[in-house]
Amino acid sequence: MLTTEIAEMIVKETSARLNRNVNIMSSKGIIIASCDPSRLYHMHEGALEVLQTKQPFTIPTDHEGKWKGAQSGINLPIIFDEKIVGVIGITGDPEEMRDFGGLVKMTTELLIKQAYMATQAEWQQRTKEMIIENLLKEDPAMEHIERRLNLLQIKLAPPYHTLVIQLEDRSLSDTIILQQLEKAAGAAGCLIGFVNTNRLCIALSGMKDEIVHKRIEAIYQVLKFLKLTFRLAFSTLYADLQMFHRSYEDCSLALEISNSNQEVVSFAELEAKALIYQTETAAGTRLLQRVLHRSLRPFIETLQVFFEHHLNMQKTADCLHIHRNTLIYRLNKIKEQTGYDPRSFRDALTLQMAIWLLEKKEKGAHIS
Repeated sequence: MLTTEIAEMIVKETSARLNRNVNIMSSKGIIIASCDPSRLYHMHEGALEVLQTKQPFTIPTDHEGKWKGAQSGINLPIIFDEKIVGVIGITGDPEEMRDFGGLVKMTTELLIKQAYMATQAEWQQRTKEMIIENLLKEDPAMEHIERRLNLLQIKLAPPYHTLVIQLEDRSLSDTIILQQLEKAAGAAGCLIGFVNTNRLCIALSGMKDEIVHKRIEAIYQVLKFLKLTFRLAFSTLYADLQMFHRSYEDCSLALEISNSNQEVVSFAELEAKALIYQTETAAGTRLLQRVLHRSLRPFIETLQVFFEHHLNMQKTADCLHIHRNTLIYRLNKIKEQTGYDPRSFRDALTLQMAIWLLEKKEKGAHIS
């Protein structure tokens, strides 16, 4: 764990503050960082004494070359995980250096621990993203996935939900975003990682619907708190982790076919519309040509608002800022032009499907 990079950083920081030469020796007693470049990669006899005895070792000012490659000062063991991983030496009067030695040793060990934790966190996150990458395949290698989940000590159990978050214009690091979202999602029952630079996904597991909705709300609040520009889609529940790729595609489709101003999108609410995008049929084209001919195009907005308000006449008129009689005239005109009455549930469904087909055609979507 005591790398050359960490050793050099420790030497640079501590020597500047103490105004003394500081050396870092490896677990074999070789100088790997020093204020004096000429001493690099030489054996340090004082460090060897520390490594052998596992105790601090002081070299007096009058040692007269007794310890090869060493100058007067104090040498202290660097401990990590109850093992000596190196030695730190501070040049100077041993009595003066004794007061600083303990503090420098403690600081060094903290830096090594932080570096280790950062390395572990990086490995863990990369492993999570490898699992997600595998799950996104149509035929995921479940044995490899289970092995990696066990390494991470993550237990995923049904039912599952998938969340896809599309980020825009972000300035925060991946680490900060992932740490905050993992807390909100509940680390014990989730798998989270980036799919690409601006998209990440989360698998929630073993949660009832009411808990899932609470987690989604918590994730939403974190994204807002971090001042991120985002859109979030979440899937319906599924019982087999091998269906992860399908749920991810559902979320991606939900983001594509929903209102771009909508921050949180439920695939369940768009499932009927999604079927139009997931199916390529000649019948759909015929329906579109038969129902939404040119004379009906001016009434599409009226229909959309009418459907959004669950066929409620007054609410639709209020939203469109028109008189109720004007709305009735438009609905009658639609029935006259198409033969479908928007006030009838079955006819309204046909008209809604035609509008979705038109949207699909205008987007040039060919999703199966």
